[in-house]
Amino acid sequence: MLERAILDAALEQLGEVGWKGLTMEGIAAGAQTGKAAVYRRWPSKEDLVADALAAGLPRVAAAPDLGSVREDLLTLCRQVRQIMYSPPGVALRSVIHECDQVQAERFQEVIVGGVVQPTVMLLGEVIARGIERGEVRPDAANGYVLDAIPAMMMYRSKMCASEWSDRDLEDMIDQLMLPLLRPYGS
Repeated sequence: MLERAILDAALEQLGEVGWKGLTMEGIAAGAQTGKAAVYRRWPSKEDLVADALAAGLPRVAAAPDLGSVREDLLTLCRQVRQIMYSPPGVALRSVIHECDQVQAERFQEVIVGGVVQPTVMLLGEVIARGIERGEVRPDAANGYVLDAIPAMMMYRSKMCASEWSDRDLEDMIDQLMLPLLRPYGS
């Protein structure tokens, strides 16, 4: 129970004060415990935040299957957006935006293993179904295509401060992904 309170306090603090403002003292206060209780479990801020993110980030359970690649991609993007703007997602974005390269390496597994790889896997499922239905050309299931949506969402979120409105998601799917996936000659 105390461990969960500490993890939750870490995520809440990250969302409020960012990575640079985050302190073990602030986390302890948010969890209504002493600093020693925090340090007993986590020797560093990086270790605590990595565990908090791993435990708190929501997951997309399954690839949408609505009968069309466009609708499946839009639904998946909306689910990813919801994760990006959840309290743990805001905390993760704070870490990504504010950490230096050495600190960021500590979070590589959380970011790649907990967010990027699962999203790419689900995109792969959507594209594979599109190939089976003839909506997507067979050679489109490659790493560059699968990276396009996560890369765009991360880039626009970080560099452009985009909040990804429904219109933005529709434009990305209609203007980038569908032309990229379309069978030759269509």
